[in-house]
Amino acid sequence: MTWSPILLFHITAGVVGLVSGGVAVALRKGSRRHAVVGIVFVVSMLCMSAAGAFMAIVKSQPGNILGGAFTFYLVATAWMTARRREGTPGVFEWVGLLVVLVIATVEVTLGTEAMRSPTGLKYGYSFGPYFFIGSVAVLALAGDIRVLVRGGISGAQRIARHLWRMCFALFIASSSVFLARQHLFPAVMRKTGVLIFLSVLPLLLMIFWLARVLFTNAFRRTITSSSKRTLGESSRGDFAGIGMAGFRASAGTQPHH
Repeated sequence: MTWSPILLFHITAGVVGLVSGGVAVALRKGSRRHAVVGIVFVVSMLCMSAAGAFMAIVKSQPGNILGGAFTFYLVATAWMTARRREGTPGVFEWVGLLVVLVIATVEVTLGTEAMRSPTGLKYGYSFGPYFFIGSVAVLALAGDIRVLVRGGISGAQRIARHLWRMCFALFIASSSVFLARQHLFPAVMRKTGVLIFLSVLPLLLMIFWLARVLFTNAFRRTITSSSKRTLGESSRGDFAGIGMAGFRASAGTQPHH
């Protein structure tokens, strides 16, 4: 079996993305090692999704084009949320808004066409995956509109925006490997549900951390006590600890990806 260079690049980037995402979970949040691994995760995920979308274009696979584009969008906007100073949206956010608007519109349209199709399929997918990703894209679109209307985002909402986008991008990658390609793994992993668990683990971590960030008083106290240090770090564009001192202090050594 001969693999093209772009396919090897896609697979390698995907493996690095999954491994670095797992390592980032285990490292202390805010540490220099966590910052370095986080950058590796972002770069590898951007490379993986871009290569995947390119191959899908060559093979005329609209569903995979949308998946790759949406993953790229999620990682890029999550990264910029951490890098951007609070309250300073710019051209990047407007471009992101247009991208996710197109993705959401096409996903919903293809899902509707699949539902009305005699075969129940559109480009090899049923309406379920289209509507699922489309609904998430609509939520992301609403978030982008909110950021632009308010002139930025700060505090717990900023951290939550970073968290859910990174985690959902990791979920897309993990489900593409563990759920969509179960035949690549030993039978015992398929029969025991390990592959399903690994696929949805990023979503479980996302729910845990969103609940902690948005609804715990401990985190809100941290935001107040460390606001000056947070602004100082974010103004330098420091990616360490997701660029937010408040999250570092509240997170301790717990996973967030």
